[in-house]
Amino acid sequence: MATNAVDETEAAETGTGGETVDTAGSDADTAGSDDSPATGPTTGQGPSGTGQGAGAVVSVALGVVSLTGSWVGTVAAARETLVGQLRTASSAGVAKQVEEVYGDAWHTSALWGGLFALAALITGAVVLARPAFGTPGRPQAPWIRSVAWGGVWLGVIGLFLAVLKYTDVLLGLPSTG
Repeated sequence: MATNAVDETEAAETGTGGETVDTAGSDADTAGSDDSPATGPTTGQGPSGTGQGAGAVVSVALGVVSLTGSWVGTVAAARETLVGQLRTASSAGVAKQVEEVYGDAWHTSALWGGLFALAALITGAVVLARPAFGTPGRPQAPWIRSVAWGGVWLGVIGLFLAVLKYTDVLLGLPSTG
């Protein structure tokens, strides 16, 4: 049966005078292919918004990291604790030891949280501002706007908490004397 189908295909491709006729193109056109220039998937459509959606999700992720802490912030704080221990002499007062060992690490952790919050804020703002510079008349998907606003607000909250933490308004060092 399979050889019979090959013979029939060869017979259909050859004309009466032995010349070959291209039937592959006509079969694809009559089968209702969506790749024709008039109805192609890329014709008449603008950007899909995938990049904007990804940017919005990244903004939220950065905002969450700014609130919960990051590996980079933890390592930087641990390093600052070690540096504080090495800098502080054993004869130093308690206030000096607390500031050097714990205070600098706390500020470093707040600084990294603030940087992640700022990155979330900027990323979310760029995603929200992007349609103003894109294709006119093409609105941004509602879920992208919602997620981007979530990232912006997480960035604002994270930045606010980082400033409070850095200035010792929120959970400052205990008094030692």
